[in-house]
Amino acid sequence: MMHSASESDVTEIDNSRHATWFFQRLAASLEKYIGNIVEGLAAILVVAEVIILFAGVISRYAFHKPIVAADEISAILFLWLSMLGAVIAFRRRNHMRMMAVVNKVSKSRERILNAVATAAAIAFCVMLLTPALHYAMDEQIILTPALEISAMWRAIALPIGVGLMAILGICHLLREEHYAATCIAVSLTLSVMLGFYLISPALPQLGNYNLLIFFVGFVAVTVASGIPIAFCFGLATFGYLSLSTTVPLEVVVGTMDEGMSHLILLSVPLFVFLGLLIEMTGMAKSMVAFLASLVGHVRGGLSYVLVGAMYLISGISGAKAADMAAVAPVLFPEMRERGAKPGDLVALLAATGAQTESIPPSLVLITIGSVTGVSIAALFTGGLLPAVLLGSMLCIVVWYRYRNEDLSHVRKATGKTILKTLLIASPSLALPFIIRAAVVEGVATATEVSTIGIVYSIIVGLLIYRKFDWSRIPSMLVETASLSGAILLIIGAATGMAWSLTQSGFAHELASLMANLPGGRVTFLIVSMFAFIVLGSVLEGIPAIVLFGPLLFPIARQMGVHEVHYSMIVILAMGIGLFAPPFGVGYYAACAISKINPVEGMKPIVGYLLALIVGLLIVVAVPWISIGFL
Repeated sequence: MMHSASESDVTEIDNSRHATWFFQRLAASLEKYIGNIVEGLAAILVVAEVIILFAGVISRYAFHKPIVAADEISAILFLWLSMLGAVIAFRRRNHMRMMAVVNKVSKSRERILNAVATAAAIAFCVMLLTPALHYAMDEQIILTPALEISAMWRAIALPIGVGLMAILGICHLLREEHYAATCIAVSLTLSVMLGFYLISPALPQLGNYNLLIFFVGFVAVTVASGIPIAFCFGLATFGYLSLSTTVPLEVVVGTMDEGMSHLILLSVPLFVFLGLLIEMTGMAKSMVAFLASLVGHVRGGLSYVLVGAMYLISGISGAKAADMAAVAPVLFPEMRERGAKPGDLVALLAATGAQTESIPPSLVLITIGSVTGVSIAALFTGGLLPAVLLGSMLCIVVWYRYRNEDLSHVRKATGKTILKTLLIASPSLALPFIIRAAVVEGVATATEVSTIGIVYSIIVGLLIYRKFDWSRIPSMLVETASLSGAILLIIGAATGMAWSLTQSGFAHELASLMANLPGGRVTFLIVSMFAFIVLGSVLEGIPAIVLFGPLLFPIARQMGVHEVHYSMIVILAMGIGLFAPPFGVGYYAACAISKINPVEGMKPIVGYLLALIVGLLIVVAVPWISIGFL
């Protein structure tokens, strides 16, 4: 009898393992199938947006016959690109997370926190799905002006996107080999949701204390737990509105749609793609080679080259990850050969990332223009000189640190070599000036100008540098969609959160508090500076701007602060926070690109950060640096 029972147990275990294996294979196949379709569609949409916008520029500027429906078609495709990009980012785990806590716990707890991040994202998508469907159905009666088609065809991207993310999240949990972690994560998520539901009858009586519960406490805990920031914002907003107010949830879906659908934000994926193009075509390498021929022979010369190269390349791509990925692989091997320590390399790379946040066409500049109404052209002009000042402060630190560098083995480039590298780099060096001139002279809008850069880079790569790897284009298009989707979903979720804060009366209370600070304008600017350093570290630049830009910019105007001057303070402060360890996500991105342990750069970056803060205080004190050339 015991022998028979043992065989039965073994058979039961085998059946359980077989069932587990079957569900894992099924989930993996479904995830791959959905992923391949979404990636293909997203890549096509990126190409379509480039073609439509560039055709619009040519038609309007060259033939004086604008394509009436171009903006409308671009807007429709853009929401689809945003949502499909968010799906790709979700599948690839590319949504922005704060990993400081997750990286410090044990492996078993890390698995639980990662599973919680997935379960929480699924919960958000499931909660959003029904209101998003209702919102799309409500849009059915609205006809677009030029094409005269139902606006539902654009809005339906929202429920389809969140639905696909929910499916992919479930597939990921089913594929997870450590089922104990998955069960704990799902139980924790459901328990938190149940707990909030049980106390919901008491929440409406708490009034604005709910803001502290959801938008401070809940967001802080979820962000620290490693849940992607976009989903933290979304969960907090939906929890606040559904449990403590009577606002229809379709309203917040519409607000998210509005936040993600500003046509100026279409430049986000296009500039990201442009950044990948200049690295692939060798344009970035040619610029770095020219700078190295000029100052590579002096003490700390390649560090100066790094500062200058990041300045130039930031004037093309607008995406810091693309900038760092273009510069670091070119410079770091030679810098190591000259004796530079890995920690100092990654510290300076991260510091230049913070320094160049105000250089057009920075994605944060574009976001500020989108959510506050500040002129994009004015921001593009005002951002150049502050970055020069901060770069100069970094160069002072470089000079001090490398004043005793041994350069006995380094040869100074001859005039002939410098002239040759200049000739090779001239097509690349021309691109930042072409982009800026096209915007300032009215040839193209800030959205369209990226397509001019893309077409120019393709021509230069094919005909001049003869370095154009067609096989990399599909993966670059998918990477563009993924990064853009992650950014735009944050903007959408943060817009909904900002709307909720505004409707609660918090904006008025904040305005009164900031306006009545002792010391007036000076105190306001300094408090704003340090506040955005903290916000940039915890939330990153774009979500922080979307949340607090609409609240603080009107106060700055009331106090007589020029909006471009205030924009530069905010952008540079957030850049410092973004690239400052231990919380700054940008710092860890620099470490990942450099393949250097984050611990090694912690000490060296302190001097660079202090130099950046001193430079920022000078920008605060001297408005002319930001507005002198407007």
